[in-house]
Amino acid sequence: MKDTIKLRYCLLLFLFFGHLSKGQDLNLNELLQPITKQSMFRLDDYMVWCGSPIQGKDGKFYLFYSRWPRKLTHMAWATHSEIAVAVSNKANGPYKHVKVVLPKRDKKYWDADVTHNPNIHRFGNTYYLYYMGNYGNGEWWNHRNHQRIGVAVAKHPLGPWKRFDKPIVDTSYKSFDHMIASNPSVAKQSNGKYLMIYKGVSEGKLPFGGVVLHGAAISNNPIGPFVKQSQRIFVKDTVRFAAEDPYIWYQKGKYWAIVKDFKGSFTNSGLSLALFESSNGLDWLPGKNALVSKTMIPWKSGSVSVEKLERPQLLIVNGKPISLFCAVYDKGDNYNISIPLKVK
Repeated sequence: MKDTIKLRYCLLLFLFFGHLSKGQDLNLNELLQPITKQSMFRLDDYMVWCGSPIQGKDGKFYLFYSRWPRKLTHMAWATHSEIAVAVSNKANGPYKHVKVVLPKRDKKYWDADVTHNPNIHRFGNTYYLYYMGNYGNGEWWNHRNHQRIGVAVAKHPLGPWKRFDKPIVDTSYKSFDHMIASNPSVAKQSNGKYLMIYKGVSEGKLPFGGVVLHGAAISNNPIGPFVKQSQRIFVKDTVRFAAEDPYIWYQKGKYWAIVKDFKGSFTNSGLSLALFESSNGLDWLPGKNALVSKTMIPWKSGSVSVEKLERPQLLIVNGKPISLFCAVYDKGDNYNISIPLKVK
């Protein structure tokens, strides 16, 4: 009799915890929905990149994005980018440009010439816009190798935005981020602290430098100071540049990340977007369903292959991801798209 009760008890535990585990099997690829032209945000005179969305307290949707003159072509992101904001009454657009929020400023500042890679959040009643900034002499590699990470704060998505005199994450001598610190993504942890995952480039032969890796930094405050951690993230054997463009979030007791997978090192699908998961935000593994998307746009008229689908970020409303925003590069053109997610 006791053995029967014990067996039933063990079976109940197995079913219960098995259900919890199954509930954590996120498959974003299955959630992607077809899109229409209103989900495409493009400007005639500017290249558009790096879309980071948020719903404001006013119910409207704000898209922070990078832009630079279209005539300068794609690679001018490193020398001419500025962060602007667009607004829409609907999550998936159409979005309309409103204003530039982080323009060029005096040459004495670390982000005098370029602002790029926006990552927008609201913690409490304040908005925090994390970004990469740089300065330089006009030469491409000089600007690229002056990338650092900063934050601007405001009480409303349209500003005014307060910037700071120094970056919140700088480079560290002889570390994985010896040359640059870029691609910031931040999430609030369950313990109330703030986790940042970002990209670095180690020391190496100029101008490119060494290996491209990712690390973590943690702070008690959204504006820092951020303390760098020892873990290296999104690493694949001896691959020198496996991933970039991380976007992280915390959902139902677990940390998740979407990254650009350069060669299919994690998805086995070539250039693609990959899903990672972590129990603590520091130790990451590819998700059970690692493939988020190939370089495809799921138009309602039929999916179309593009050269690049990058800079993934989610629109999260009431704790649930409802749209995946990505930057598209194809045939010399740059624009953002928002892909609705099937909400279960």
